[in-house]
Amino acid sequence: MMLSDTDIKRALSEKRIVIDPLPNYEEALSACTIDLRLHNEFEVFERTDIPYFDLKKMDDTNVTKKVVIGANESFILAPGKFALASTYEWVELPDDIGARLEGRSSLGRLGIIVHSTAALIHPGMRGRIVLELSNLSEIPVALYPGLRICALSFETLSSPAELPYYKQKSAKYRNQKGVTSSKIGLDADK
Repeated sequence: MMLSDTDIKRALSEKRIVIDPLPNYEEALSACTIDLRLHNEFEVFERTDIPYFDLKKMDDTNVTKKVVIGANESFILAPGKFALASTYEWVELPDDIGARLEGRSSLGRLGIIVHSTAALIHPGMRGRIVLELSNLSEIPVALYPGLRICALSFETLSSPAELPYYKQKSAKYRNQKGVTSSKIGLDADK
């Protein structure tokens, strides 16, 4: 069952869900989602001479560079480009609530996508949420730290997860404090 605005506020006040710092409800809370803001760090892909990503040999492949922008500066996301970013807020979910990362329609109407595939936030997740930003439009878009970039909706599980994210041995992105590049090289099945 999806949580309503009343349920979201209750879960936050009871600290069952933690969002730090807490967003301004008047701006960020809708009927069933709460908006999160953009942090000031990005990972962008650099030109490289590797011909392709070999998922069995990703341990030492570093093809991104970190870009940190000032509070009043913009990050320009060019048409057709991809960058990793993160939310400004730290999020913690209990063992019986999962979340869905949603794009904001006002940004989607400009061609900005906030996730490629990673929309599910697992119960027991703790950290900043990494965003997979793409610009599908023909025009560059200036993104600023503090911009309400995405929304979270929350769903209760039928019972608490037996192995919430923070307890999983394979949890590669546990307690991420910001932009975290792919760790697919750590997968046991590669």
